[in-house]
This record gives sequence, C-alpha cells and structure tokens, in this order.
Amino acid sequence: MAGLDYVKTIGMISAGGRFTAGRGFTGPYALAISGDGRIYVVNRSQIRICVCDFEEAWLGSFSDGPGMDDGQLYLPTDMAFDSQDRLYVTDEHQHRVSMFDTEGEYLGRWGEHGGGEGQLNGPSGIAFDAEDNAYVVDQHNHRVQKLTRDGEYVSEWGGHGGGEGQFDMPWGIEVDSAGYVHVADWRNDRVQKFTPDGEFVSQLGESGGGEGQLNRPADVAVDSEGYVYVADWGNERVQLFDPDGEFQGLSRGQATPTKWTEDFFESNPDERDTRAIANMYPDLPEHLNDPYRASSQTEPFFWEPVNIHVDTEDRLYVTESRRHRFQVFRRA
Repeated sequence: MAGLDYVKTIGMISAGGRFTAGRGFTGPYALAISGDGRIYVVNRSQIRICVCDFEEAWLGSFSDGPGMDDGQLYLPTDMAFDSQDRLYVTDEHQHRVSMFDTEGEYLGRWGEHGGGEGQLNGPSGIAFDAEDNAYVVDQHNHRVQKLTRDGEYVSEWGGHGGGEGQFDMPWGIEVDSAGYVHVADWRNDRVQKFTPDGEFVSQLGESGGGEGQLNRPADVAVDSEGYVYVADWGNERVQLFDPDGEFQGLSRGQATPTKWTEDFFESNPDERDTRAIANMYPDLPEHLNDPYRASSQTEPFFWEPVNIHVDTEDRLYVTESRRHRFQVFRRA
C-alpha cells in the first residue's frame, strides 16, 4: 500500500490587525500555486491573499475586506490559476468570482446571486481544465457549473439528493490530468467522479470514521498517477486512495516548527522555552478523544484541514484553517 511521507510545514499566525498584518496567516482557507512556483494563500480572518514560496520567503499580500467593492473579498473560499496565471477567487458571501494577476492587480469579476444559468449561490471550489474551462461548485444550488474563464455559462449538473450525480452541499473540486472532475460531496460523505460533461463515473467513501470512510470531506486532489487525496475534514485527517478508489493510507498530520516560528522564538525565548517542555501529544480521557478534541489538543495534528492541493512535483499541500499553516507531504 502507498502512504504519505511528511516533508515540511509553512506558516504561523500573523500578528497585527487586518491592515497591519505581516508575515503569517490567519484563518487560511485555500492555496494555489502560480506557474513560477509562488504560493498564494487566501485568509478568512485577516481577509487577504498572502504570497510566499516553498523555501518560506515572505513575498507580501494583497486585497482586503470584508467588502463588496471591486477587488475586495468577504468570505473567500477557494482559488485556482488558469493557464495564463490569472488567479480566480470564489467568495460564498459575494456569490461571485474575482480575478487577479500574480502581482495582486484586480482584473475583474463574474457571477451574481441566484439559481439560473451562470448565477451562483455560495460558490466554493473552483478548478480549471486544459482548455481553461472553469468548474465551480455551486454549494447551495447543489450543482457544478462549467463556465468559460470569462464566466460564460457552458453547462451544469447535479441537484439536491444522495443519488448518483446528486449533491448535498458540495464543497471542493479537482480536474485531473485526464479531464475527469472529482467533487467532494460534503454532506453525503463521499467523493464523486464525473466526465467533463457531468456524466457520473464512480464514487469513493461512505459515512464513518474507519479507513476509507469519510466525515464531511472538504476537498479532493489527484496526482499525476491518478492517486486521489481527500481532506476528511470531519475526521481531522487526509486519506489517500489509489486510482480505483481503494484506500491506501491516511495521515493525522505531523507538523514541525517552521522557519517563521523559529524566527519568532529567537525574538521570544520565553515562548520557545515554554514550547520545549509542552506535551505535543497529550493523553486524553476516552470521552474527550474524538477527532476534533484530539486535534485541538495535539499541536502536530491537522485541525480543520479545509483545502488540499497537489503541485507539479506531486507534493501534497494541506491547508489548516485553525492552525494558520499548511503541511506538505509526498506519496510514499
């Protein structure tokens, strides 16, 4: 069986208010990687998009909110780049998608609130195919819409329910290298796979906490060999499946201090010394040892793994909204 090997962690909570925040994240919700390898992380608390690289160089931030004006965000949810390195950000409160270039310049927006063609009701996940068609998870309309990168309606599929091709508050989405569309069907505790035209292919997962079972999956990613990664949000873990949907392994998280936190400890030795004697893996009484409480008390564990992303080197990035960081893994 395959598994997940830990690589590193990037991030820490940023200090200051919304307009004075520097290096760090606050409530990160998703990340995307540009063609030149820069990592863009959208934050829901200090509402901005932060930019860094894999070596942990801090490259700045842009956008602000909450607001409804051009270039502002309110409840940003997911991000994706098209082939021209234009960054698209979904916002479930604004019911729209905003576009930026890699330097943070606002380029435009599309979408409006509603249930008609091209309208959105709480958009969450977004992904692009090789032809730059955008697939947007229309959360409260329980459907996926396929649109051009300029927001022109192409097609849709879904509907509220638990049958094949139906959804119950879907969230994350991925388009794999073969063009298949994978959707994290949040309230149905499964991931569904479709053709580019929305024909049902297969599903993986069922409700539960065992291996291969899911509890409110938030996102899905697929690597170059067709292995599927699922952010098992309700179980506070990430699971790995082979191309046939068979369970291969999982991780609860293995975070270690980042360069940013090491810099912080150099300036704050009391904080460093306190952490050095802390128990990172506390023993919890049985009645408190559910996934959420265990993650909240165990610093290396994932805590609300809301978004996952696979880069061009098949490294897996797991964004944790509660711990203001992302962890990086490789398939073993």
